[in-house]
Amino acid sequence: MSYALRNALRALRLLAIWVTIGLIAAPMVWALITSLKPATETLTFPVTILPSTFTLESYRNLFFETVFFRLFLNSVFVATGTTALVLLVGTLGAYALTRFRFRGAELGAAAILFTYFLPPTIIVVPLYLTINRLGLADTLTGLIIAYTTFALPFAMWMLRLFFRTLPIEVEQAARVDGASRLGLFWEIVLPQALPGLIATGLFTFIIAYNEYLFAFIFINSDAKKTLPVGINFIVRTSYEIDWNLLMAASIAMTVPIIAVIVSCQRYLLSGFGVGNTKG
Repeated sequence: MSYALRNALRALRLLAIWVTIGLIAAPMVWALITSLKPATETLTFPVTILPSTFTLESYRNLFFETVFFRLFLNSVFVATGTTALVLLVGTLGAYALTRFRFRGAELGAAAILFTYFLPPTIIVVPLYLTINRLGLADTLTGLIIAYTTFALPFAMWMLRLFFRTLPIEVEQAARVDGASRLGLFWEIVLPQALPGLIATGLFTFIIAYNEYLFAFIFINSDAKKTLPVGINFIVRTSYEIDWNLLMAASIAMTVPIIAVIVSCQRYLLSGFGVGNTKG
């Protein structure tokens, strides 16, 4: 292959990458521009890409005249609680599946992953009845338990793949030196599994932070609503939707997640790459 042809293919590949990035980023960029437009320019025709003047009025209304912060704190509480519970149960379960030999281990692991592919609408009714009988209906604790049911299977499968890439020889040597199973798990296994734990935790956090169906069905009190459900009420008036406020809420809701992803990028690359080094 000639040098000119290689350069042409490289240029086409880079062009395709940047076009793809542009298509993915376009909705977010448009939401940001709309959130900075005056309300009078949002629904004008022909459509203006850039406003004549930029304004932060939508963000001022969002932060000071709505219950956005309360919704945000509810979402963070539910997402954090779900992540902590999923990591606790998923880490112990995944470690057991990779370190203890018993009949049906592989079948059990496959069954766990299979439950992740079940549509949430299948389990929402029996799960709601169960939560209601436990006395946790219309509570954030009940919502955390509900989120755990569909976030745990994939998290456990992902952690299982990561634990399989860790060298078992180090654990065997520690056992010979007299370390307990719990001691080597805490001091040897978990530090090595940190990238996988962070990647799985972030995955779980994003799922719980953005979930709508369960939050809509399980929570009735306005004071306990989460962002995906509550935003629908703070941006809708009697006859129309405040699109500027909606776009501002979307940006404000997304920025924290982007910040966390960027700060954990190093761990994500190694965490989501599990399974490539060992099948």
